[in-house]
Amino acid sequence: MHLKHCLAVAAWVGLSWVSGSAMAQNVTSTSGAAAAAPAQAVSTKGSENAAPAAVLSTHDKATPDSVRAAFRERFPGIEVSSVERTKFPGLFEIRIGMDFVYTDAQVDYILQGALIDAKSRRDLTAERVDELTRVAFTDLPLELAVKQVKGDGSRQMAVFEDPNCGYCKRLHQTLKDIDNTTVYTFLFPILSPDSSTKARNIWCAKDQAATWRAWMIDGKTPPEAQCDTPVETVLALGRKLMVQGTPAIIFADGSRVNGALPLDALKKKLDAL
Repeated sequence: MHLKHCLAVAAWVGLSWVSGSAMAQNVTSTSGAAAAAPAQAVSTKGSENAAPAAVLSTHDKATPDSVRAAFRERFPGIEVSSVERTKFPGLFEIRIGMDFVYTDAQVDYILQGALIDAKSRRDLTAERVDELTRVAFTDLPLELAVKQVKGDGSRQMAVFEDPNCGYCKRLHQTLKDIDNTTVYTFLFPILSPDSSTKARNIWCAKDQAATWRAWMIDGKTPPEAQCDTPVETVLALGRKLMVQGTPAIIFADGSRVNGALPLDALKKKLDAL
């Protein structure tokens, strides 16, 4: 497969360039659900006249380590998680957290966007995100989550949620029409200090699930309560799993979705488990 079979579309990575030497991250979704935008190719040389042939001629000599070093030289202070060769000659994948950009062997150009295999129409960037974010559901510490059983509870999903997250509340409206599912909610207060207070009051309530539903669906403020909570442990878990926003849904098959799925999409996913 050659580079001409690869198209870059949908610049969902959301990286921007600051002062020509730093990269700011602004990621709203890693699920591929963000609105598509044209991909961007940025020259790091300040010139658009470099010969593309030079990229291919140095590809075989370049290594992930050499590309990492070149990237570090051009963008000091940006922490690179990994550098991998792609199957396309002359193109390397650079991962920064859960964001991806692509570059040539000398880091003369940065391509920002999703990588599409034009033959199969596969979104290779989305596949890499799915691969890296897949979670072994049985390894989740479900005892640290608020448990709600709907119907026979035969299907399972876990959700990282902030009590003040509007999209999380939208998800709960959708869940009202979902049956035969056990929902584990990891209270993940990241939006404000008030989120932490509500998370504590919900966790310490006599009936966690009822208190949680009353707040998320009916807007009934959880009463003040005190106890030891697993909030810090859950926050650490979220960082480990690279949860970057709420709601973050993990299904029993290990797949993940960021955001509040509409009813039809959620039903389809649960039916496939």
